[in-house]
Amino acid sequence: MAKRIESMGADSICIKDMAGLLVPYKATELVQALKAGTTLPIQLHTHYTSGVAAMTYLKAVEAGCDIIDTAMSPFAMGTSQPATEVMVETFKGTIYDPGYDQTLLGEIADYFRPLQEEALASGLLSPKVMGVDIKTLMYQVPGGMLSNMVSQLKEMNASDKYYQVLEEIPRVRKDFGECPLVTPSSQIVGTQAVLNVISGERYKTTTKETKAILMGEYGQTVKPFNPEVQKKVIGDATPITCRPADLLEPELEKMDAAVAEWKIQDEDILTYALFPQVAVDFFKYRAAQITKVDPTLADTDAKVYPV
Repeated sequence: MAKRIESMGADSICIKDMAGLLVPYKATELVQALKAGTTLPIQLHTHYTSGVAAMTYLKAVEAGCDIIDTAMSPFAMGTSQPATEVMVETFKGTIYDPGYDQTLLGEIADYFRPLQEEALASGLLSPKVMGVDIKTLMYQVPGGMLSNMVSQLKEMNASDKYYQVLEEIPRVRKDFGECPLVTPSSQIVGTQAVLNVISGERYKTTTKETKAILMGEYGQTVKPFNPEVQKKVIGDATPITCRPADLLEPELEKMDAAVAEWKIQDEDILTYALFPQVAVDFFKYRAAQITKVDPTLADTDAKVYPV
């Protein structure tokens, strides 16, 4: 996979461990394998949710990882990343020493600490996301996915099914080819696990997103889908085996023409492509700020604009 990514023209490879599932010695194996397959810089991004992230970083760096993602201590740990200051101290005096000044890092932390306290006091930051939950490793459930699942069960008056759903999630993920537990696939896996438990029969009820994953619309997964589950969900439909985006008609020229009246910069085409429902209103508002004309009061047929 590393060789294929390099041949596609990538400048680096990032291991994205959004659920905090990568444990230290597995990180060693993974980084060493990637290093053996490519000359590209290897970056690792993980979360402290399960409590092993700092150790994972240590072993990954020793194995040859070039870049690690960290956070300043007031907003580190928990569902965030390991603390920058801790990792700097860990590598101090070694060949991996980044050379950062702990005094200056302390000043940065001091700046953010009151902001952390404000966020905690206002409820913007929950203390629940600042701790460690080893069940993340047991059930492969990242924090955001867990909170959504709890909410779903509560709405269904089925909170007593919590542990059954936790046990079902890894099974569903395996059926889905070990898809990554990051939005949106994490929510799709979680919702399907809830439906499997509540209905009393696995895949008796499925969402359109579940069907989309098993149709290949979300792309290639690490491992093959469970063929029995795939057949049960999509029936005789022919799944996509190529890159799904390759099946789309080129739309850039159409988008460019659609925003020609409003375009000031190339990014406006992307704005329209991503947010077509609201982009034009934004373009009109922006034009009004420049021309000092309120388009909502304009007679566009007579081309009369009150000033």
